[in-house]
Amino acid sequence: MSYSTDPLHIAVTKSRGVTIDWTDGHRSEFSCALLRDQCPCATCSGSHGTEPQRTDYSTPAPPANPFQMYKPKIRMNSIEEVGAYAFRIDWNDGHSAGIYSFDFLRRLCPCEDCKIARQEGRL
Repeated sequence: MSYSTDPLHIAVTKSRGVTIDWTDGHRSEFSCALLRDQCPCATCSGSHGTEPQRTDYSTPAPPANPFQMYKPKIRMNSIEEVGAYAFRIDWNDGHSAGIYSFDFLRRLCPCEDCKIARQEGRL
């Protein structure tokens, strides 16, 4: 089964995330936490030969600690197109280096069907 990396429609909610309807009829929903944690930039992914600097916004918070430092919820300040193949997000934690290609996003889709397709090597 082939899959499309061509978006038909992209909906952005700066506090919740991005939803993409693909031309093959599939829908992918990405939370802000997932997108930030999976940032494809060289620093976050470690692609320049150093240890990856991943965030953990998707990890559930441990039991409440009365002395825990406040950490604001991750959200997008802005999002901009990069050519006709990707977008870049400026995050409220100061990061903005990642370019999220549509191919990368389709392979990142968190739905159960795509998880199974990745395990079977179809995606």
